[in-house]
Amino acid sequence: MRVRWALEEVKQPYDVAFLSFTAMKEPTHLALQPFGQIPTFQEKGIALFETGAIVLHIAQCFQGLLPLDAKARARAVSWVFAALNTVEPPVLEREAAYFHEREKAWYGERLALVDERLGARLSQVSAYLGDTEWLEDAFSAGDLMMASVLVRLKSSAILENYPNLAGYLSRAESRPAYQRAFAAQLAAFEKSKHTNTTMD
Repeated sequence: MRVRWALEEVKQPYDVAFLSFTAMKEPTHLALQPFGQIPTFQEKGIALFETGAIVLHIAQCFQGLLPLDAKARARAVSWVFAALNTVEPPVLEREAAYFHEREKAWYGERLALVDERLGARLSQVSAYLGDTEWLEDAFSAGDLMMASVLVRLKSSAILENYPNLAGYLSRAESRPAYQRAFAAQLAAFEKSKHTNTTMD
């Protein structure tokens, strides 16, 4: 979804290939993605893996996701890494606890600790954002990545404690490029359910 959204933002055409879970572990795919995961990205002789690297590559190649000013551009790139390395880990930890540990007797205590760590990060992002529209002067790859992390919290009530982050996420989801990407991703997901494949 993140890669698709980035391509929609910069208005570049793209094709999506579907892989079976078996094919993801075969040599052909491992040559592109050594960990046997998705997504991978291929363009004009280059093959990339890791979502952040792919989105950053797209943003650097096409106008629309990074500022032209060098200093502003560097700050936007910083937010790409912040979303992935600072904010997303506690979000994923919370998801993992819910899906794999909620039947454990100690789940309540575990969740409280995870939520404390997550809350600290969300408070920091919220404080930085304040009442501005985006993390920097204009929407960038940093906002794309941050919003794609925050959207994982929509099934919980956590963002209700951070009204400016909830509003930020709503603005991101209202972007036409996001709407197009979401619709296409949903259609692809429905297709993959019937073919036992995943998207590359």
